[in-house]
Amino acid sequence: MSPDRLRELLEAVRAGEMETDQALERLARLPFVDVPGARVDTHRALRSGLPEVIFSPGKTPEQIADIATALRGDDHPVLATRLDPEPAARVRERLGTGDYDPIARTFWVGPTEVPASGKGVVAVVSAGTADQPAAREATRVAGYFGNKVEELVDVGVAGLHRLLAASETLRAARVLIVVAGMEGALPSVVGGLVDKPVIAVPTSVGYGASFGGVAALLGMLNSCASNVTVVNIDNGFGAAYVATLINRL
Repeated sequence: MSPDRLRELLEAVRAGEMETDQALERLARLPFVDVPGARVDTHRALRSGLPEVIFSPGKTPEQIADIATALRGDDHPVLATRLDPEPAARVRERLGTGDYDPIARTFWVGPTEVPASGKGVVAVVSAGTADQPAAREATRVAGYFGNKVEELVDVGVAGLHRLLAASETLRAARVLIVVAGMEGALPSVVGGLVDKPVIAVPTSVGYGASFGGVAALLGMLNSCASNVTVVNIDNGFGAAYVATLINRL
């Protein structure tokens, strides 16, 4: 249950449009809903401002669909991450609906256009086309969480003029998510150009010595730009989550 839904419930009781016992019955279902293999946290939006999100790896399509059904039954939108195409098709068949992005591997059941609740623009900046899975995950999740999102694609440091040509977009953003693999240099460059928070996302893209993204992760953690902070390798979701919280402040 979201804060808005709880407010509506309390207002209905105050206005005499709902009996107290009815409201108690609704509230009794707030903390969690048990489904086979999971205990769905329907109270999370009240505590943290954002509802529970389904992390798909390790779950069967049937489990994902059960969790999604529980969330929908409590008036939550449904967002699943890291969902591959074949199980996504099975989840959509079970639910009868769902918007799937095969690059981001996100599955969404909710409004086509989410009303903006953020105060400004979240810019998602990616170094190379190969970084798009993590960048697209960040873009999709940020949009589903009520942010206006601007994307800058393929603006890595190997061709710095491509990034500098978009300096107006960079400086207009309220929060920036910067996604890069290889040596992970892009967030430091962006951090030196703007006076806003930069959330760096290292990706697992690179040759052998990139160590599956560890080289980019260490490079970003050692950034000399003081406005750069770092999430885990390929974690576009985590970057979008934190950007959403910052953008609401």
